[in-house]
Amino acid sequence: MAASSHNLFPRSPTRSYDSSSVSSATSPRPQLHYLNNLMGPNIRSNPTHTPQPIGIPPLPSASQSSFQPFTPVTATSMMGRESMASGDSVVSTPGLSSAQLSANVQAQKRAYRQRRKDPSCDACRERKVKCDATETTSCSECSSRNVKCQFTKETNRRMSSIKQVQDLEKQMERVRRENNNLKRTLAERTGGEHMEVDAEVVEHVALRLPDLNSEPRKRIRAPAVHDYARARVAFRNVSKGLLKVPAPHRPWPPEAAMFDQVRTPLPSKLVADKLIDSYYVAFHVMTPIVHWPSFRHDVDRLYQSNDLRHVPSPWLAMFFAVLAVGCLFSSDPVPDRTIKAGEFMDASRNLMDPWANDYVLDDVRGLFLLGVALCEMNLKSAAWKWLGKAIRCAQDLELHLEVGIRSRVEADMRRRVWWAVYIFDRTLSLEIGRPFMIDDADCDVTLPEPCDDHNLESEGPMLTHNPTPLTQFMHAIINVVRSFTALRKAFSASAIERPRLATFDGHFTACQNLFPPVLDSNTSEIIPSHVVMPFAHLLSARLHLHRHNLAPACSPEARMEAIDQCTVTAVDTARLMDRSNANLADSATTLLVTHIFRSTLFLLLAGRREQAITCIRVLKSVHEKRDITVACGRYLSFFTLESFKTPC
Repeated sequence: MAASSHNLFPRSPTRSYDSSSVSSATSPRPQLHYLNNLMGPNIRSNPTHTPQPIGIPPLPSASQSSFQPFTPVTATSMMGRESMASGDSVVSTPGLSSAQLSANVQAQKRAYRQRRKDPSCDACRERKVKCDATETTSCSECSSRNVKCQFTKETNRRMSSIKQVQDLEKQMERVRRENNNLKRTLAERTGGEHMEVDAEVVEHVALRLPDLNSEPRKRIRAPAVHDYARARVAFRNVSKGLLKVPAPHRPWPPEAAMFDQVRTPLPSKLVADKLIDSYYVAFHVMTPIVHWPSFRHDVDRLYQSNDLRHVPSPWLAMFFAVLAVGCLFSSDPVPDRTIKAGEFMDASRNLMDPWANDYVLDDVRGLFLLGVALCEMNLKSAAWKWLGKAIRCAQDLELHLEVGIRSRVEADMRRRVWWAVYIFDRTLSLEIGRPFMIDDADCDVTLPEPCDDHNLESEGPMLTHNPTPLTQFMHAIINVVRSFTALRKAFSASAIERPRLATFDGHFTACQNLFPPVLDSNTSEIIPSHVVMPFAHLLSARLHLHRHNLAPACSPEARMEAIDQCTVTAVDTARLMDRSNANLADSATTLLVTHIFRSTLFLLLAGRREQAITCIRVLKSVHEKRDITVACGRYLSFFTLESFKTPC
């Protein structure tokens, strides 16, 4: 075939078929040509316009409810239209002459020959010579004569169903490539990664860990240019029952409860002070959801009046929930401690209105503390349910949004309550394998004030020289659990690759620097128990990360590396337990006990007997103070006995 580079008239873009797809027996094409058309790029000058071929019905639209029945083109049909069935039927038709019958037969023969012959260009058809044009090059006859090789006659504008399929496949292939290029460009602009998906490109889930102590992304709000106080009052009256007033503008105090409340008698002041102190040491220093000076003042005033009729039900329910959590961390014997905690939880639950439509901050606190108490009693599914109620009430109060609040103390308490609910949601959901109930994209509330409750006043926080305020532990925990969203996405893969593991490890190392220096492994100072509890979130998260690669789907090398990394975390845990003080057993949380148990398993597996004994001693000291400890000891006993029975 002559080259087409010297042709002054390029091939006409009006050609509506692929000559390589409809070849006759007299001009066979190799199969490689078909593969090149299917797999290679389309280099036509104008591939976007594909005229409809004559004789073939158009493809149905996407909205068409049914498909047209397929009618094969046979010798009894011409150009896709049904012709006479047979010669007998033609002869039997009255008024049809023999000349007309002969013309019909000849037309059928010509249509059959035309379907079996390769279409020719206009010039070759006029000269009645064989045309060897292809899809991309002109024929040799037109090239030698230096004329335009075009296909414009109606008899040549035919396309087979195979050609339609080929064109659709090419268009889909082109769209798929463009779509993958756009995805790759978008991932590069947003700082993400990309890799192959399907048979070609898979969009890699971008690993985005939040910056330490960074504020959530703020929502765009319209600026308030007018004072709508008067209009708001009128609108509130006419829209009552249809629209709910936003949280900052709801009437205070809210409407009273609409059900009969069972008011449980108060415990003695001595018992209440003891349980409140236990709550403060074990829980408040890690999760300060109440303003402690105000709370103690309200408790003292309650016992001075000893009248429950004028106490708001949400606050009283929250007060009994505080006593329940404090009872679980008290030094009372096991049966009495659990029974008393259950009584306080019942009292708190009975004071909650199940049909309430308006909430206050104490409603969220009470529901949240009931969930915490259930989790410490190893009733994690029940705790998850009550946590869901707390989240819904918090979102109804718009705690997840940064809204205008009356005082600095109230604004900071709202932030603390929301971040406490957020921490519990992330920690408990990851522990029991449930989906998160809070979406990061819905939250734009700022972090709490980095100061102690005693230094937080209504007109703003007072700067002190205290290097480790109590809320700093909450900040450190927030930085850890905010990475759980990316961690859960990483768990969707069968194995976490080394670069991602290194990114998470670097983030956890940066989070560790936010904790007090006493947790440094190079020091030998005694670690207070209220410092160990917050640090358990970081240790547990690190163990969750590397434990994922122990799945059978991972390679042997990845599994061995996962065991090594989990053992390193377990050794760090044993060293911290060896330096902790004697009060650790009284304030140990279910999260810490579970992490110590898992660390003990890895230490026994790695043959680190001394560190394993250190962890077992801590579990023994906790014993029945946490309900999960008995189950952990039972499993460790089984694991140890079976390990000794199995020959090395």
